[in-house]
Amino acid sequence: MPLWKDVTALPTLDHVSLDISVVLGDTVMPIHQVLRLGRGAIIELAQGEEDDVKILANNFPVARGNVIVSGNRIAVQVKELLPRPADMR
Repeated sequence: MPLWKDVTALPTLDHVSLDISVVLGDTVMPIHQVLRLGRGAIIELAQGEEDDVKILANNFPVARGNVIVSGNRIAVQVKELLPRPADMR
């Protein structure tokens, strides 16, 4: 069942801004290594290429997905929506 039955109500959301981020992985580095990074430096991540990515909305985790590469295009497929905490419902 759709969330909205009347799509004419959707224009009220036209002016809502939302930052979407996809986190491919993370790592821990001592600050002295970070300060020595230069252009073209490679940072090894703790995750592998087949691991799920985290999808954030305004820096809040909302879903998990995986990266899809098709030709020269990269996309993220949503696999699972994360439950919201009770105080955010």
